[in-house]
Amino acid sequence: MKNILALLFTLVVMSSFAQIKMTGIVKDSIGSPLELANIIAINKESNTLESYAITDANGKYVISLGKNGTYSIQVSYIGLKSVDETVTTKEVDITKDFNMLSDNMLDAVELTYDMPVTIKGDTLIYNADSFKNGTERKLEDVLKKLPGVEITADGKIEVEGKEVTKLMINGKDFFDGDSKLATKNIPSNAVDKIQVLRNYAEVGQLSGVQNNQDNVAINIKLKEGKENFWFGDVTAGGGVAPSPNDNLYLVQPKLFYYSPKYSINVIGDINNIGEVALTGRDIRNFGGGFRSPSSNSGTSLNLGDNGLRGLTDLGDAQSIESKLGAMNFSYAPNKALDLSGFLIYNANRLKTRQESFVRYTNPELGIPDEETVQTGREATNQGLAKLSLSYKPNANNQLNYDVLGRVSSDSEMQNEFSSVVGNTNELNEAKPFSINQNVNYYYTLNEKNIFAFEAQHLIKDEDPFYNVIGLKDEGAFESTANSLGLDTSQSNYDLNQERRIKSNQLDAKLDYYNILNSKSNINLTLGTILSNQKFNSNIFQFLDDGSFFDPTANLTNTEGDLLRNENDTEYNFSDVYLGLHYRLKTGKFTITPGFSVHAYGNKNTQFGETYEDNFFRILPDFETQIQFKKSESLTFRYNMQNSFTDVTSLAEGLVLNNYNSVQYGEPNLQNSLSHNLNLRYFSFNLFNYTNIFAFINYNKNIDQIRSLTNFDNVIRTNTYFNSNFADESVSASGRIQRTYGKLRASMRVGLNYSKSNQFVQDVRSVNETFSQTYSPELSTNFREAPNVTLKYGYSVSDTKQGENDTQFITNAPSVEFDAYIWKALTFRTDYSYTSQSSNVSDTQSYQTWNGSLSYRKDEDAKWEYQLKATNLLNIDSEVNNGSSNISVYSSETFILPRFITFRLTYTL
Repeated sequence: MKNILALLFTLVVMSSFAQIKMTGIVKDSIGSPLELANIIAINKESNTLESYAITDANGKYVISLGKNGTYSIQVSYIGLKSVDETVTTKEVDITKDFNMLSDNMLDAVELTYDMPVTIKGDTLIYNADSFKNGTERKLEDVLKKLPGVEITADGKIEVEGKEVTKLMINGKDFFDGDSKLATKNIPSNAVDKIQVLRNYAEVGQLSGVQNNQDNVAINIKLKEGKENFWFGDVTAGGGVAPSPNDNLYLVQPKLFYYSPKYSINVIGDINNIGEVALTGRDIRNFGGGFRSPSSNSGTSLNLGDNGLRGLTDLGDAQSIESKLGAMNFSYAPNKALDLSGFLIYNANRLKTRQESFVRYTNPELGIPDEETVQTGREATNQGLAKLSLSYKPNANNQLNYDVLGRVSSDSEMQNEFSSVVGNTNELNEAKPFSINQNVNYYYTLNEKNIFAFEAQHLIKDEDPFYNVIGLKDEGAFESTANSLGLDTSQSNYDLNQERRIKSNQLDAKLDYYNILNSKSNINLTLGTILSNQKFNSNIFQFLDDGSFFDPTANLTNTEGDLLRNENDTEYNFSDVYLGLHYRLKTGKFTITPGFSVHAYGNKNTQFGETYEDNFFRILPDFETQIQFKKSESLTFRYNMQNSFTDVTSLAEGLVLNNYNSVQYGEPNLQNSLSHNLNLRYFSFNLFNYTNIFAFINYNKNIDQIRSLTNFDNVIRTNTYFNSNFADESVSASGRIQRTYGKLRASMRVGLNYSKSNQFVQDVRSVNETFSQTYSPELSTNFREAPNVTLKYGYSVSDTKQGENDTQFITNAPSVEFDAYIWKALTFRTDYSYTSQSSNVSDTQSYQTWNGSLSYRKDEDAKWEYQLKATNLLNIDSEVNNGSSNISVYSSETFILPRFITFRLTYTL
């Protein structure tokens, strides 16, 4: 492996640096240097783009050219006549200056190629074709090659270190801006320009009075001929699985229609080979473009997530069947009105297997080591529907309305063998639904006064059900049976829990902006959060004769009171707040100090007893930004935040998380208070295509809600309380990326230190964790030659608790290779090796290798034929090591076997 990586690295370096440099200065007619002038070099022999550059503040440029070649050098600048000169290279560097004349002094020079990267105000424009070499199929293949752009491991788009919050096609929202659906499905051959909209403002009326420096959107401009016609592709494929009874199949239609008045996007996916457009977690995290009006108020209210939280990542399953149907539309009947919406249906069927070993690091706890083998089946059915309306009759009025409905039916069956507990069979089911409505109105009274009203209403109903069957007299399950007061005369223990959580929340605010002058404004905010949650649960036992039994728990709380096996809790929360912020722009500085005054009220009622707390709190916040230039800034933020828990942590009765984890809440829980400081630096240099971003965050939590854990064998009982000890964390991360001609290098670094207080068996301990990650990457972007991406992931996690010191080290080199051969064949392959070592366990490793070979007659061909192989080494499982505050563990997750499929794609 090391020899292969070394050879590839040598080839990359030799290919990249077998060139000469051409440098110089671009000036105007009076000799002043021109910043942001465009220079492109066209290879006259192949008539292809060889290199490009943008001048810096001193008018300087640098481009790379091949030795002993002839090139057309084209220089352009807005408002000046373009220059086109021929340059012949030898084997030494060249210095050449250019003088550009006024537009009326020369005949027009026709530019042969579009500039790969241009900048207009806050918009960065990439010409997609300048970065393609023929191996691209989807939008993500193009985005990965753009300087300053990165696709993260979870499919999100980052530009200059900032996450893209919205993605549009021809100015129309694509599934409310969801970037993952776009990158995985939009065909690369339809993309003309990629416009990065920095400092993006959703509402134009507020662009001058709000800080939008963190907002980044992307607009995909389609190629000519793609409007008023259906485009996209349909893929169908099949293969033979290792098991003779399981044939592989794949059907993926992806169709798009765009016109000036309306658009339709249709995405389908049916397969059993693990290629999933959206996972169950993606669907659950799909926000539909909703943003909480109170997100910057200083109040954080957790409504909880009571669905099936343990859903498996689709990459960690032995068998996967998935279905996806998604449709997005937009319609503009006139210039003032826009209608849009989407429908998404997603279904997954999984079979899973995991083997693990847990060792508890504190021998005083008396908890035995535990080996487990888990096999399971999961079924998820999820549906989303959204309708949006935007009405803008003139520049001074805008009304937005959105409604999002979400429903799912999820189940998980799991068989577990534990060396301590014995055999258990578990069933989790949930059929939650929610309806979220949003209404916003923006009104500009005059040039000095702007009003903005935002309101959001959420109704959520969750009904998780849990069932576990444990064999009698097998290991530690007897502890659970006795603790919950089960009938011990039965042949086995059939334990059940029903829960119902109903949430109703209104979040609204009214903003008034008074523009004092061109450099400053005042913002007054009046807002409220009103929430009601109802929580009911009960634990019962099915008996051998088919009847059921309501047990009485044998557990007591910290006051010695016998705990209930049921809950009947209603929790009401209110926050009425008034905020004041002042925004000042002076030179390179934008300063925004402010504060908010909150009147809080929270009350929960349980079994006829009421617990109530009302108080006032002032929460300050501050932000200052130094804008060194358009693409370089430093921002500092500080804010205080009050965090409130959800109803399940307040409910005093018992709740089963699973058969070996029981919790009960505390009705008198208070909020926690946190201090948050953040320093961020961004820089994107178009002259040498150097992209740098860095973050430093500090967080201190006071009165943090913590859990006290007590063990009976491996059965744990948790209860919540407000800790008197503060928890602290410091994290720093950053990345530097630099483009050298056809070579791009980057390094990402992450550092994290946290100090938290843990409470086990009534004993407090301080848990300190320091983790480091380093991820260098080297990639090429040749148009004619094969391309290689080399990555290396190195991470160290060190945890100290008392005398225990646990360290885990991960090494993960990987390589990706793609080649476009004879302008007809596309070959792609990727290989990775992961090794994990520790001072408390043996070193473990695994490898993955995938590849594909595709044929299409030429780039404009309608048909493409592909042979694709995944898990070529046919490894059975992936391994993972880790630690918690009281234990270390190792796990082996079994994955899909080797699959080889043949696919046929038709392009519209």
